[in-house]
Amino acid sequence: MARARPEPVQVVKQRRDAALSALVHGVPYIQFLGIEFDRRGDELTAVLPYDDKFIGNPMLPAIHGGVTAGFMETTAVIGLAWASLWDDMEAGRFDAEELTRGHLPKLPKTIDFTIDYLRSGLPRDAYARARVTRSGRRYASVQVESWQDQRHEPLAQAMGHFLMPERDG
Repeated sequence: MARARPEPVQVVKQRRDAALSALVHGVPYIQFLGIEFDRRGDELTAVLPYDDKFIGNPMLPAIHGGVTAGFMETTAVIGLAWASLWDDMEAGRFDAEELTRGHLPKLPKTIDFTIDYLRSGLPRDAYARARVTRSGRRYASVQVESWQDQRHEPLAQAMGHFLMPERDG
């Protein structure tokens, strides 16, 4: 029996990028903050482009802690959802075209989210990465790290626990 010919790399990349874009653009809060996601393979880096509206203390000036927390929680939720979608896409259990047609999956719901602020957010872009430390059928744990200029000088770190949406089938 002949094996099916693999899809060209560009087609696979386009499908993954389209799925991520549909997932991210389906959440209005992400659009409000202007958060973008840079995908390299299955790894996502969230980017919060600086905006004057993020300044909480104009005397410093420093990014408001709520913006930092919202950015990091969003990174955790999208990172967790993407990890789940990635596995389903790669196993052929999920049609990426459904996302582009507006059939968005249910996102994980936050149970708790604890953040440690390590330094003031300066008026510049911020970055964050989420690492799923446990993901089961009903519950998941995610660690998030954010930074601005140097990754080894984190802006904040967080730990979140999430209720996973029920899966079809």
